[in-house]
Amino acid sequence: MKRIIVASGNKGKIKEIKEILENFEVIAYSDLIKPFEIEENGKTFKENAIIKAKAISKYFPNDIVLADDSGISVPVLGGIPGIYSARFAGSDANDKDNLNKLINELKKRNIKKTPAFYTAAIALATPYGVFTTHGFMRGEVIDDARGDKGFGYDPMFIPKGFDKTLGELDNEIKKEISHRSKALNLVKIILRTI
Repeated sequence: MKRIIVASGNKGKIKEIKEILENFEVIAYSDLIKPFEIEENGKTFKENAIIKAKAISKYFPNDIVLADDSGISVPVLGGIPGIYSARFAGSDANDKDNLNKLINELKKRNIKKTPAFYTAAIALATPYGVFTTHGFMRGEVIDDARGDKGFGYDPMFIPKGFDKTLGELDNEIKKEISHRSKALNLVKIILRTI
């Protein structure tokens, strides 16, 4: 079985990737080498995913390196936080800090609920070249956090067709509908091809 090295230290992402790519050996790069900072200076999720995949693949040129860049965008707020989702409240911010900052942005404008969407861009750096996929999940954000499941902005995001946040929904449901799941299911096709 070919191993897939994930260019991330985010435990939530790695867990989700392992669950979806269950027929592959999935390893966090930080389990193999000392973690280091990768400058994400792309202008899109796709560009940042490619930057991360290429940075880690330099250390593992014969392996498949998978990098994910994902986040939430709120159109009424000009698309923020977008590609800055992971560092919305600052470079040292954690998930809770970022979540609270976005909730505060809604409250400042008296917005209780508004359309939003998640984007996941996945890049695969392989010995055969770089491949990318995208997945999207549409829904609404609310001005408070509900539930303790998931990670990131999940407690404030209600997916289309549901009345609960991702923080309240069962993990199996999230696995079926999430932006990352959609992008990773496309990755499976690429992996079978190469």
